[in-house]
Formats: sequence, structure tokens, C-alpha cells
Amino acid sequence: MVKILSLRRLLMKSKKWLLGAGAVLSAALLLTACGQSEKKADAPKTFSYVYAMDPSSLDYSVTSKSSTSDVIANVVDGLLENDKYGNLIPSLAEDWSVSKDGLTYTYKLRKGVKWYTSDGEEYAEVKAKDFVTGLKHAADGKSDGLSLIQDSIKGLAEYVSGESNDFSTVGVKAVDDYTVEYTLNKPESFWNSKVTTATMLPVNEEFLNSKGSDYGAPTPSSILYNGPYFLKSLTSKSVIEYEKNPNYWDKDNVKIDNIKLTFYDGSDQESLIRSFTQGAYTTARLFPTSSNFESTKKEYGDKIVYSPQEATSYYLTVNVNRQSYNKTAKTDEAQKTSTKEALLNKNFRQALNFALDRHSYTAQLNGEEGADKIIRNSLVPHDYVQVGEKTFGELAQAELVSYGDQWKDVALTDGKDTIYSPEKAKAAFAKAKAELQAKGVTFPIHLDIPVEQTDVIAVQQTNSLKQSIESTLGTENVIVDVLQMTDNEKLSITSQAKVPAQKDYDLNGTGWGPDYQDPATYLNILDAKKGSALKHLGITRGKDPEVMAQVGLDEYKKLLDDAAAETSDLNKRYEKYAKAQAWVSDSSLLIPVASSGGSPTVSRTVPFTKAYSQVGIKGDPFVFKGLELQNDVVTAKEYEEAFKKWQQEKIETNAKYQKELEKHVK
Repeated sequence: MVKILSLRRLLMKSKKWLLGAGAVLSAALLLTACGQSEKKADAPKTFSYVYAMDPSSLDYSVTSKSSTSDVIANVVDGLLENDKYGNLIPSLAEDWSVSKDGLTYTYKLRKGVKWYTSDGEEYAEVKAKDFVTGLKHAADGKSDGLSLIQDSIKGLAEYVSGESNDFSTVGVKAVDDYTVEYTLNKPESFWNSKVTTATMLPVNEEFLNSKGSDYGAPTPSSILYNGPYFLKSLTSKSVIEYEKNPNYWDKDNVKIDNIKLTFYDGSDQESLIRSFTQGAYTTARLFPTSSNFESTKKEYGDKIVYSPQEATSYYLTVNVNRQSYNKTAKTDEAQKTSTKEALLNKNFRQALNFALDRHSYTAQLNGEEGADKIIRNSLVPHDYVQVGEKTFGELAQAELVSYGDQWKDVALTDGKDTIYSPEKAKAAFAKAKAELQAKGVTFPIHLDIPVEQTDVIAVQQTNSLKQSIESTLGTENVIVDVLQMTDNEKLSITSQAKVPAQKDYDLNGTGWGPDYQDPATYLNILDAKKGSALKHLGITRGKDPEVMAQVGLDEYKKLLDDAAAETSDLNKRYEKYAKAQAWVSDSSLLIPVASSGGSPTVSRTVPFTKAYSQVGIKGDPFVFKGLELQNDVVTAKEYEEAFKKWQQEKIETNAKYQKELEKHVK
């Protein structure tokens, strides 16, 4: 699913982030903990916690919203899923193969898997044609997940655009009842990671037609089920309940019988730990800046664990082509033109990048102890892919130093702010000031940053940013104007602004989560032709060539194209994308701040027992297959031991998985 994520909503206030990406079932809680077997005999079979967003639809082929996929991932299976270490393993497809040219993927379905109604009544067998129906339904319904696959599958883009109205020309085919085949336009080494998205799930045609416009309505009876759970109740702003599917094909790996999630609006943060202490909740997200955190630490001190960082990256976007000034602290035209010139200047943007104290910024959300646990220093997470013994971050770091000595001691790893440097910020600013004064720019430069006035953490974070930039660069040079406004006002000039020209800010927080297992899923957001993040820079695709050239996006496009063209050698491909990441870091058009995950929790879930994935829906925080519960609260020591064990096993199993891929080439 393609997504631009609001930093305010997901890092600062979003219940999805606060409750899901670390509170409930983070990617941290994924694999088997050591020393837990003796505790499993009388382990609880019911999971209770909260949810924060009602799904507006259960039509998983058409909507890729997280509120929908959180539900669907528990009730509908696709071709493949992820194991505890992130490897792709059989789900409805018991085996798969790819042609030697990398263009044809064939999946052999397991026989006897059934569709069920919400009442548990058998409806039909899952057949290959259901995957054809699912994709056609997605295409006909103009699914918001189509952009992920429409350029991949042969003929799909032409069908979606209307150039062809014959779906049989699209590269998906039911060869027989138990064989489904996809034909691609070009080889994609990461194709299998795409089949774990909701858009690629099967749909029963007879049921779809019988329901008509009621198909996928937010009620349990509107869809069919072939997954580990049935959705038993869905009451808006009240409760979501699941019940184990007793006839599920992989029922031995479903450890929890019943799940109850109660709606939570975020207004009473302390209610989570209170309900956990009372035994009503299985887990609880903690808030280090809340008034009761000290008392919580006294009670649960050695049982507070921090989840590992996750794949979503949050950053500040720089509006280099601002055209709207309906919300601004600027008082005259000279301030507007001076700010625009400044933001177009790379040295000035680097000065802001080096002047931002990320530890102070993230501490407003995660407290002093947890601040560094969510810091991220690059767009692509440093360990997203590997080349031999080297992480992607190490490759990018080696390339970054070629842009100047200012990057020499910057590490593109998580967990420590290696970019913040008042000395480097002042040096970059001195260069920028000389260049800008030669163009007639007047100082101080005024930077507008919008923030929702009722979002206490967001206001605190923005004020922290203001303090670190102004104290480093001096208010005679730069003034950060924090513009407090209502939620609707902020949304209208940021994420919900319909066109780039309506983006009414100089700096704004947003984020990106990956869609498939390749660095391109992050780096393509700045693609000069189709990048979804260009709008956040005030750039209209195809209409602002001068601005794009001025900030170097035309040169960046060449790096992306060169990397994309490498489809046969993964190591070379990743090395080329590392060059692109280095360019993004040096450009400072996106100023990295933090990641998802890294959340403090207390829990009675056995660490690392559920599926892990950075992409698709089967590794989502709210997915329950595989998750195990225990009676005792997990201690920090138990958690760390389990985490180290998991990390080592992950390295070993990932390497084995990569070696065995060759067996699937036929």
C-alpha cells in the first residue's frame, strides 16, 4: 500500500502509531522467546487491548488504509506470508516458481482451503480464479493500492487507464483450479513481497456479485473469510472482536482463541496502564511525558521494554517552491522572497539539518530515556537490505562522504543523532549567507511551521525544533515561526492540500512507510517524474523543471534510473541505490528525524512469536497469528535475551532463505 504518513498524526498524536507500532504488537514482538516453554501450558487464550480507528470499508482490494488492513490481515490469507524472521513462506500457495527471465511467477495453491461466511459456514473452495477476480475488482474499483503493481503486471496499466477494456490482456491467469500465474513487464527481484499486500488478495466472484454494492461494507457479513480468524463484531467507536477459525488450514499456529479490541480516542493516556494493571488489557503503551509515568516506573521498572525501531521513516519536508501565504507570520514580500531563496540553497538547508537537535525533539514524545530509541538519520532505514556483511546504511555512508567533509563522521544508523552539530550548522550557514546576500537576500529568514494547537506533544516538539535552530544559528539569521492552528486548518494546508501550490508552509513533518522489499520503495518518492513527495516540496510534477533543476532533482533522477535498470545483480542494485540515498542525505530536502517503533510498553505477550515484516499486511502490528501470551509480565531482561536470540536467528535464516531462492527459478 502506498502511503504518505503525517508526522503529526503518526509520530505525535496518531493512535495508530502510539498504540500500534509499539504498544500492542510491534514488529518487536515477533519471534520465539527463549526460556518461555514452561510458561505456555496455562497461557491465556484471550487478547484484550484497544484500537483507535474504525475501518470505513472491508473491501480490501480497493482500500489500502491501515484501519482496513489491520482487520483483513487477520481474516483473509493470500499467496504468501512472512515467517518470524521476515522470510516469505507459503500461505495459500504451497509452492512457487519464477521463469529464468524473471517475468513469469507461478503459484501452486494448496487444495482444500475453504471460504467461510462470518457465521463460520463453508461457502466455497479457494481457487486460482479468485486471485484473478481479486485483481480485476481492484482495477475496476480504482484501488488506491494499484500504483504499487500497475506498472509491474503486464497490461494492467493499460487496463486501468482505459486504453484496453479487455481484462484477459492483463498478466494474471488461472492456469487451472490450483495454479495462478502472473506475467510482469520487467524482472522484479522483490515481486513476492508485493503479493503480501491487500490488493493482491483473492476474492470469490460469486459472493462479490451476490453482495453488489454491499460488498465490503464495514460489517462482518460483507466479506468471506479464509484466514485464521472470523470477524465477529465491528461496532463503530466501540469494539472489534475476533474468534479463531476452527477449520483454518494452519490452525496449529493460531495460539489465541479470542481477541477483543475496545475503541480508544487518545484522550486519557493513563487509562491504558490503569486497565493493564487491573488485568483488563494484555499490553499497554506507556507515555514517558505523562504525569503518571514516574509512578508507573516504580511499579513496573524492570518490566518496561522498548520495541525495536520499525520501517516507517519520519522527516521534515522543505517547501522549496512555496506559492501560498494564507497562513504565515511573514509581514512583507521581502521576507517571502528571501525565505524562498534561502530554502532553494543547499548550504542553508544543510545548516537547518545540522542545527536540529533530534534527541531533544524525540524526547518530547519518548522521554529522555527513550529519545534516542526512535532517532533515524536517513530516509531508507540503515538495515533495510544488505550487501554481504554490509548494511545499506554503511554503503550509503561511504558514498555520502564524497559530498564533503561535513559528512565524514555522520553515521546513517538508527538510535543516535549523528547529524546534529552546531559547528557544522554554523559553517554551512556562513557559506549560505554569503551566497544569499550576493543575491540580495535579507536576514533574518523567517520559517513558517504549522502545528495543531491542541496537540501538546506536537507543540512541544515544534518548540524544541525552534529552540535548537535559533540558538545554533542566531535569531538575527533565522527565526522559526510556530503557527498554531486547528486540526482542520493544518490538514488543509499540509496533507489534504489538493495541489502543491496549496502547501502553505516552509517546513512540515511527514513520513513514509515501505511497500516492498527494495530501497526504491523509499527513494522513488523524490523521482522527478512520478515522486509522491514532490508535492510536499511545492513542486508540481512535469511543471516546475527550473525548480527541480535548481535543487538537483534532475541529477537525482539519473541515479534512480541507473539503479532501477540493474535487475540481475542485487548487490550492484543496492550499491547504486545507496548512491541515491547519499544524494538525498546531502540535499537536505528531507530532514530525517525519527522512526516508528521504539515505544515503551508493558506486556503479557511472549516476545517475538508472531510474523515479522517491514512490508505487506501480514506483519502489521495488529496481526495475531502466531502470537503467544503468558501470565507474567515480560521483564526487560527476558525481552533483551529474546531479542538478541531473534536477531542472530534472523541473520542466519535470512541468509539461508536468499541461498534457497535459486531453487525456485525454473
